[in-house]
Amino acid sequence: MNGQTMLTTPDFTEITQTAAIKTSRHGNRAKCLQRLVRLDLPVPLSVALSFDTVRAIAQGKLPDMAALVGVFGKGILMSVRSSSQAADWGGPGTILNIGMNDKVAAKLAETHGPDAADALYLSFIRSYAVDVLRLDEDIFAGPITPRLAKTYFEDETEEPFPQDPKLQLTEVLRSMARAWEGTTARLLRQAQGAPADAGLGLVVQRVALGIGQGVSGSGVVQFVSAETGEPQVTGRYLPQGQGRAALSEEDAQFIERDDRGPALEDTSPETLTALTAAADLMRTRLREEMQTEFTLMNGELFILDAVRSQRSARAEVAIAVALAGDGILTKEEAVQRVAPGSLNQLLHRQVDEEAARDVLTRGIAAAPGAATGKIVFSAEAAQAAAAQGEASILVRRETQPEDIRGMHAAHAILTERGGMTSHAAVIARGLGLPCVSGATQLQLDLRKKTLTVPGRKIFHEGDIITVDGTSGDVLAGSAPLIEPALGGAFATLMTWADQLRDIGIRANADTVEDAEAAQRFGVDGIGLCRTEHMFFDPIRLTVMREMIFAEEPADRTAALERLLPMQRADFTELFKLMQGQPVCIRLFDPPLHEFLPVERDGIRALAEAMDMPVSRVAARIESLQEFNPMLGMRGVRLGITVPEIYDMQARAIFEATLAASEGGDPVVPEIMMPLVSAKREVELVKARVDAVAAAVHSESGRAFTYRLGVMVETPRAALRAGEIAESSAFLSFGTNDLTQMTYGLSRDDAGRFMSAYVQQGVFAEDPFQRLDTEGVGELLLLGAERGRQVRPDVVLSICGEHGGDPDSIAFSRAAGFDYVSCSPFRVPLAKLAAAQLSVVDK
Repeated sequence: MNGQTMLTTPDFTEITQTAAIKTSRHGNRAKCLQRLVRLDLPVPLSVALSFDTVRAIAQGKLPDMAALVGVFGKGILMSVRSSSQAADWGGPGTILNIGMNDKVAAKLAETHGPDAADALYLSFIRSYAVDVLRLDEDIFAGPITPRLAKTYFEDETEEPFPQDPKLQLTEVLRSMARAWEGTTARLLRQAQGAPADAGLGLVVQRVALGIGQGVSGSGVVQFVSAETGEPQVTGRYLPQGQGRAALSEEDAQFIERDDRGPALEDTSPETLTALTAAADLMRTRLREEMQTEFTLMNGELFILDAVRSQRSARAEVAIAVALAGDGILTKEEAVQRVAPGSLNQLLHRQVDEEAARDVLTRGIAAAPGAATGKIVFSAEAAQAAAAQGEASILVRRETQPEDIRGMHAAHAILTERGGMTSHAAVIARGLGLPCVSGATQLQLDLRKKTLTVPGRKIFHEGDIITVDGTSGDVLAGSAPLIEPALGGAFATLMTWADQLRDIGIRANADTVEDAEAAQRFGVDGIGLCRTEHMFFDPIRLTVMREMIFAEEPADRTAALERLLPMQRADFTELFKLMQGQPVCIRLFDPPLHEFLPVERDGIRALAEAMDMPVSRVAARIESLQEFNPMLGMRGVRLGITVPEIYDMQARAIFEATLAASEGGDPVVPEIMMPLVSAKREVELVKARVDAVAAAVHSESGRAFTYRLGVMVETPRAALRAGEIAESSAFLSFGTNDLTQMTYGLSRDDAGRFMSAYVQQGVFAEDPFQRLDTEGVGELLLLGAERGRQVRPDVVLSICGEHGGDPDSIAFSRAAGFDYVSCSPFRVPLAKLAAAQLSVVDK
């Protein structure tokens, strides 16, 4: 137990109820141990070394070792545990039984028996040799005696095994301090969000031997399920054991009585009662579900450590909601407990973490979730599989716009090329499909329809694989999957997030299926409906191609009139589904060549369908090719030069508005012009849209309302937002293209060098994954300011992939934007992030 008088030196501090222990100076574990002491729990004598002390040790400056060892007294064994500022930042592993030597071993042999003494001594020699001095582990493997182990030690180090506890502790502290400063440890903790100069504290603790004549042993226990967060006694107990060995030893016992084998409760029910009481106390006073490491010594309970209980994202949500339900947390605090990014694990199927994984290859984890299915190499094959009720994995070198229907039909997407912002990744996240991109080890033969990874068998179309878009793994065969959990605690958390957030959250939805997914998550409307995806249906694609090949305006109009009822039906269904909520429809954006084939077989098939010579079809396709399509004939430029397309879309929107408003809430559609860079572009398109609206009003005899706005995707549009806003009810910043044009960088090609740029500090983050608030952000702020100077009521929003990123939401709130819009499966993340920001500001 703790000493009667508190010992404090400049280098170390005994952990007592009143000691000046701070997480920022001594680390998370030291502070947690102090909280346990304050709860009068049976914590062994513990001493905390500060970050500064550990840094000094790494540089060769030792504390007063005689005083430190003297705290514990002669013949007392010690352990050293790491104590980083945040538990997730890790640290060197625990070293037990420091102070073990020939004299102590002889004494233990008298009190506990020679076998127990030998086991403890041998365990420490191995740990000291391998973990502290970094000697070869194999030297000390096998059934050897302490005497033989000491001989091996001396052979390797040319020095006898140290008998002085002070020297042993010195080497342990020095080893752990230097390990923390190593490159690997630094990179690992920085990956968890730790700053480069993060400190490490160390805790020296009196060892409570789990070895004795009475009920003795060690164990680890928590009282909630790590998977679901529901109440459940989980853990193991190892009689005559030490540390966390109970979690790995085969002869470990259960904690509570269990039909599968012996349990701690069988021999010491009072210990389980005491552990349950301690857990309840920690839950109430520390306001957290804790995992407890404990030791029994001749029936006496010692609590060595307590950390946040292990938990999945699903369990995290359940625990936070349960704590709030019991009045331990407020709903504001519960909302703050859950990391928005962790919700991905609840929204999608996941590979069971406990299952064996036969990893075929790895790529970039481009869209979360997991799916198992048969390999298909074309969009058509994916659609055919879906028609037969079979799950498929669409495998491509990289996806193209014409693959969209196959992507809808597939259960997951795997590409050889691309990155986080590739076409496949962006569309997959919007559809809620798992995606692994940039799996460069894949060798695809699309003619033979085979997939090969060096050193593995050849996979053919129809073979089964599993894509884990959360980890980036591609697994051979089927893997057990865990279903998403969208009810219960998750639904409660989302309700609280809706009550707390103060910025609108809309969804990007291109199809009715997308909108249905968005509605399940509860959105404030649709912030971006990309109409071009509606044209890739095989029937519509044929008509679209007829329009492209038409040489006269009248012929184009005739083809578009065949598309009109299809578009009208799309919009009518979408408006009805959204029940009067705002729906922002972006007019046609991509260049026309994206609807035409590029391969020889596709060109020949199109020539047959169009009843034209192959040469004429090839010539027309070639005439539409551009050197840089992203900056070419697309968006509003296409709408002005081929105005019949926008005329048809506007009529379809207005006629759908009337149809969907019958017997229900009135629909007020929002029509968005893409790729605008000049005021005159807006005026020209607005004039035609207004004319179509007047014609529909005249023909139907019914009035309706609509709002016309601009998608700000070019730097010039942001800079000239004031004059553009004169004719615009809203400005929606499309940060995907705005980032590309601001940087002069293609997001599809950026993956080739982006990692190097981030690693070398050129960019702090990939600007396509996290909004560049300094460069692109300045354009957003300028555009917002200039737009509202001219039109104070102009609605401002972000509708790119950045819309679901917590940092982008923080930026949008600070800039006074009205809403953000993101893919449906990022809506819960966005809502939670918005709620957390609102709570912090209050």
